[in-house]
Amino acid sequence: MTTQALARTIAIMVGFIATWLLGKWVIPMLQRFKAGQSIRQDGPTWHNSKSGTPTMGGIMFILGGGIACICAHFAMTTTGDYTHFYIFIFALVFGIIGFIDDYFKVKKKQNLGLHAREKFVLQLAAAVGFIALMRYEGLVSNTLVVPFVGISFTLPWVAYMVFAAFVIVGTVNAVNITDGVDGLAATVTYVVMMMFALIGTYLSIGGVEVFGAAFFAALMGFLFYNRYPAKVFMGDTGSLFLGGAVAALAFAIDRPLLLIPMGIIYIVETLSVILQVGYFKATHGKRLFKMAPIHHHFEMCGWKETKVVTVFFFITLLGCILAVYDVIMSVY
Repeated sequence: MTTQALARTIAIMVGFIATWLLGKWVIPMLQRFKAGQSIRQDGPTWHNSKSGTPTMGGIMFILGGGIACICAHFAMTTTGDYTHFYIFIFALVFGIIGFIDDYFKVKKKQNLGLHAREKFVLQLAAAVGFIALMRYEGLVSNTLVVPFVGISFTLPWVAYMVFAAFVIVGTVNAVNITDGVDGLAATVTYVVMMMFALIGTYLSIGGVEVFGAAFFAALMGFLFYNRYPAKVFMGDTGSLFLGGAVAALAFAIDRPLLLIPMGIIYIVETLSVILQVGYFKATHGKRLFKMAPIHHHFEMCGWKETKVVTVFFFITLLGCILAVYDVIMSVY
């Protein structure tokens, strides 16, 4: 076994075990602090039974995956590669924003936390800071590679920074929107993490490989508690962290446009909300979908939560396989 393969193996083992064990401690702690989820008043009525389920469970995989990254670092081929720590710290900033949002929701006992403008400003500042750091470290370029067509073009750095900030903030909030059915965001994102780990291997970016492997395993451990019927929700603490991590990984491999196939579910979920709101306003009250985001539409059509998760899993898997294939072809 090579040194990098050992690091990947450690990341997977520690990520899974640490998150699973943390669940034994974190969930009772959240219950003691009465950190229960408040259900959206305009959401599906059958979700009302979920009210009071502990939220902020994202703490489990954030800690579990973080511990895994630290343990795996010492086995990495290139110990000077700190990409996984840059990604983790960046994602953690978003996780903290989500934690503050969750805290206010729990404190107020309603599904309203930080104001949208406050969250946007904080997220935008984090995005600009991350891209500036990655540019300073020479880990990103201002050249965009279009998947599947072999075309690339270079943007002025100012335009690239605006593009990057838009993509990062958009991705973070898209993952947050996807977190609306038991196990959905965690299932979709563990597939994305697994594929980023593979891409990191092919591109010889050890930090990306380790981070992807660590959080693939951490999310698997989290799903022991978050799959239907969920014993805990990740909350904005977890979903904003994951959104930041997914966006950061895409920029760390210098192929942000791969988020289109890999994050197809995130994109569809977000578009369903945008289209619903736009159609509602344009038609003065008519709805394009029975309910948005689109996972609720399928629930209204009679799909069980487990079916929604399964179908979205396979769609994500297909998109990710296409993305990995594109990277492999570009390397060879």
